[in-house]
Amino acid sequence: MKAKFWGYKYQFIRPAVTSRGTMTEKPCYFIEVTCDGITGRGECGILPGLSIENLLTYENKIQEVCNELTFLDSLIWKQWAVQSCLDEIWYEKYKFWPSLIFAIELALLQWKSIFDSDKTWNLFDTPFTRKEKGLLINGLLWMGDSCYLNDQIDARLIEGYECIKMKVGAIGIEDELNILGALRNEKSKLEIRVDANGSYSLEMALLNMNRLSEIDIHSIEQPCSPKNIVALAHASRHGSIPVALDESLIGIYGENQRDFLLDKIKPAYIVLKPSLLGGIFSCEDWIYRAEERGIGWWVTSALEGNEGLTGIAQWASSLRGLKGFQGFGTGSLYKNNTPTLTEVRRGQIWML
Repeated sequence: MKAKFWGYKYQFIRPAVTSRGTMTEKPCYFIEVTCDGITGRGECGILPGLSIENLLTYENKIQEVCNELTFLDSLIWKQWAVQSCLDEIWYEKYKFWPSLIFAIELALLQWKSIFDSDKTWNLFDTPFTRKEKGLLINGLLWMGDSCYLNDQIDARLIEGYECIKMKVGAIGIEDELNILGALRNEKSKLEIRVDANGSYSLEMALLNMNRLSEIDIHSIEQPCSPKNIVALAHASRHGSIPVALDESLIGIYGENQRDFLLDKIKPAYIVLKPSLLGGIFSCEDWIYRAEERGIGWWVTSALEGNEGLTGIAQWASSLRGLKGFQGFGTGSLYKNNTPTLTEVRRGQIWML
């Protein structure tokens, strides 16, 4: 068996603005593994500012992973590929490098799909991967001035989205309320989600949630800082709209830690990003713990390119409890993306 990696930088078509800052490019790496003449590849979905990995030593760690895979016993390798997941020792060893874990999972799944049926991108056998069914996704509105946001809204509605997600916390709540209010007046049955990326204090979160509730907002992602568990718990219990946890899940790996977080905050939803949370095994553990508590969930990308996005969507399509709108509408962000493997049709993502 052989394993290698290389780096790449995606260039945004338009600078992507969030409450954490502005991005003009996004780094990533690809891991490629070869066994018995068959090659599988996975994307390491790094997101500066959110990924817990030490990006200064990332290449050293990814080389370590490739060295370990290269000298791994072929029987262990094939067993991993057959069961489509890594063993517990691997997860424990690399849990602080979650994007590496997910990249290896994708590479294993791709290797297996080619080995089994020569279908490179049928990582799972589902109606979605067989091109029989699309997955509902939200249309994303990036931060910007009012004109830019209104232009995005017009585009998303023309494209047929039934769910719109808007980043909030950059242009001021009054302007954001005006934009969201106009959107609600235009589409009374549209599902509207907002994402504050942890930018609000508790007082501001409660005030803004109360005002947003008048527009019939579905949920607010991460209203307060991920580290402020007390504020998030208060917002979840006393806020006027449901709270979804996103960044709060990053770096939480122990069973007791996960249970404590969910029991303390009691969110209505959690948002799963495999590249930030440690891949398939880790995300499915979050789903299990959420469902035990009656907490809803959805899956979204961490701004991966086309290959990573396709892998996430295919995994999501295999989940028994998948419902509602997922966050897979990021395939057209980059001017130097890898070849397109999916397309969006009337608010749904489809395999090509």
